[in-house]
Amino acid sequence: MGAWAIAVHGGAGVDPNLPKERQDEAKRLLTRCLDIGISALRSNVPALDVVELVVRELETDPLFNSGRGSALTEKGTVEMEASIMDGPKRRCGAVSGLTTVKNPISLARLVMEKSPHSYLTTPGAEEFAKKQGVEMVDNDYFITEDNVGMLKLAKEANSILFDYRIPTVGTCGAAVDSHLQMNGLPISVYAPETVGCVVVDKEGRCAAGTSTGGLMNKMSGRIGDSPIIGAGTYACELCGVSCTGEGEAIIRSTLARDVAAVMEYKGLNLHEAVDYVIKNRLDEGKAGLIAVSKNGEVACGFNTTGMFRGCATEGGFMEVGVW
Repeated sequence: MGAWAIAVHGGAGVDPNLPKERQDEAKRLLTRCLDIGISALRSNVPALDVVELVVRELETDPLFNSGRGSALTEKGTVEMEASIMDGPKRRCGAVSGLTTVKNPISLARLVMEKSPHSYLTTPGAEEFAKKQGVEMVDNDYFITEDNVGMLKLAKEANSILFDYRIPTVGTCGAAVDSHLQMNGLPISVYAPETVGCVVVDKEGRCAAGTSTGGLMNKMSGRIGDSPIIGAGTYACELCGVSCTGEGEAIIRSTLARDVAAVMEYKGLNLHEAVDYVIKNRLDEGKAGLIAVSKNGEVACGFNTTGMFRGCATEGGFMEVGVW
């Protein structure tokens, strides 16, 4: 018997001037999700079940960018994506383009367990959801007043937004050059971010899950790293990893898989592996990740100003942070 560990995140890239009440609200949600996961792990609930349970909680709360509270496309609608992975046999499921599935993470698990495939996208993903009897809601359910306002800001700045910084607007409403790029193209940034959870249970089984609404003001049909196994999510016999940040950079670097790869091929421990990939695999991209190992270790890393995150271990360690 080993020791359990859990980590959750609510996105990387935090405005240094984010109001304290907003920081406290995020910390309370992360703490609540950790408490849910800890209670389940103490009751010997398997890692995969804990991941789904915690991510569903994050998807249901509108604070972060997943499920209700997802970022809006350029058309003002929500298109969600998620993935989940079970480490012991490297089973996985992923979905994208969802518009009416209340909890995308649960549909991703059903793809893994109830279909012959690993990844379904729209319209087939929603047809599959109906056949499986999952809870469906109108697209309006996912749209919040805050995000409608964010989309308006994005359109005024003529920008795609992906973290918590408000786009800088100069005189006459012209967007100021932020010197940031995505896929080689200049962007301004601001939007809520991805959520994720990684867990190792007492049996040493690792699991990971990630869910998001993507970029604010994104093109309809855009798919980020969150549903891509090996990029936004990965779990194997060694570790479980969930990523957040600039999806295009995470995809190019296969960030989540690379944590496991350097552990396996370079013999690094979890903390060394996380540090290595954040420093050496993102090029000029901005991202963060959370990870657990089969030995009950937990780690996080990011090259952004901050990352909403929390973690806990069976040994009594618990931490919730932003910066």
